[in-house]
Amino acid sequence: MEREKKIYKVTLMGSIVNVMLLAFKFIAGILGHSSAMIADAVHSLSDFLTDIVVLVFVKISSKPQDEDHDYGHGKYETLATAVIGIALLCVGVMIGKDAIHKIILVAGGGELPSPGWIALAAALLSIVSKEVVFRITRKVGREVASAAVEANAWHHRSDALSSIGTAIGIGGAILLGSKWAILDPVAAVIVSIFIVITSFKLIGESMGELLEKSLPAETEDKIRRITLQEAEVSDIHNLRTRKLGNRIAIEMHLRLPGESSLEEAHAHCSNVEHRLRKEFGPETHIMIHLEPVKK
Repeated sequence: MEREKKIYKVTLMGSIVNVMLLAFKFIAGILGHSSAMIADAVHSLSDFLTDIVVLVFVKISSKPQDEDHDYGHGKYETLATAVIGIALLCVGVMIGKDAIHKIILVAGGGELPSPGWIALAAALLSIVSKEVVFRITRKVGREVASAAVEANAWHHRSDALSSIGTAIGIGGAILLGSKWAILDPVAAVIVSIFIVITSFKLIGESMGELLEKSLPAETEDKIRRITLQEAEVSDIHNLRTRKLGNRIAIEMHLRLPGESSLEEAHAHCSNVEHRLRKEFGPETHIMIHLEPVKK
């Protein structure tokens, strides 16, 4: 399937970049005595692990419906988004906890080693490379309508933002001297906050889908407008909507003239389904219940 190939290609590209950055960041963090850079390396490790999650779950979600899954396997992709969000949350909390510990150490009279230039170079390289990967991955995610791929794109962006904070902290500590080495963990705390905010957003969206949250009001209004374009359809009620991974499900009751033949009613339903699938995608699940107009 073309969709699956695009997802694999962009995710594999991100994985390769993550592995290279992961190794360089750990080396730069250790040699450059930078806790912020080591934290950034851990973030890159989480990126790599979530790439694997996307590859596995998207493969499963692409399977067609079967006897055990009448509505297909799209929710596996939603579950992948939740896993990515949880991974981000854990990374953000871990980075923040370690950084706060070091800030407390300095506040109590302790000292931190000044980071080296190699750590700053790693941060700058990470900013550029991860922003490029973010833009490419988000573009593909929107093209194939994959929440998991878009979530992974934002994971790449969070790594770029993490590296910006890291670069500021490391650069400030280097340029201002050892007395300002505390800027390194301060930068890590700020980065952790951004990561946690992103994680809550991803977890909230995925949980909404898993718990059968309705589509946004504007989307349901569009469904009503499209449906009412069909001649003879006089009313819509009991509209129910939800997401099934990368596609949506629509269920509703339509009122048609009671004197309509079965063939005519079927033709009207087919026209409505055609319009809705043209707007929301050919894989849109549609269930229509017909009712005669009450006289």
